[in-house]
Amino acid sequence: MATQTRPVRTRRRKLPGQWRLLGASAMILIGAFLPWIYTSLGNLTGMGGPGRWTATVGMLALAGALVPIRWLAIAQAALTAAVCVAIPVWQFVHLFGLVGMTGWTPGPGLVLTAGGGVLAGVAAWQLWNLEQVKA
Repeated sequence: MATQTRPVRTRRRKLPGQWRLLGASAMILIGAFLPWIYTSLGNLTGMGGPGRWTATVGMLALAGALVPIRWLAIAQAALTAAVCVAIPVWQFVHLFGLVGMTGWTPGPGLVLTAGGGVLAGVAAWQLWNLEQVKA
């Protein structure tokens, strides 16, 4: 009788850019719930409008940080970077065009979301330029 041996299960290591993408996901998800704009009449949270989009894309970034397929992680990081930089920049430019800088200031949610988008872009770049080690 032949004896059957079980293959040794090994845990796959994360690619270096995936750790940055995990951090970007955390920044984006936290930033979506914080105030995006401070006004004298009250705070406007991200979940009142554009934060819903960024929270959804933040979950996509979380999936990209956990997926073992490199090209899929690159695509998810790039999409996250595009959305989470474009929406806060648009929000800032739109309000600046309407009223200038009088009566409002950007909140921590807007800054965290934009920073998370930049970090996701760095993660996409790092994953794209990753040299595959051949054993």
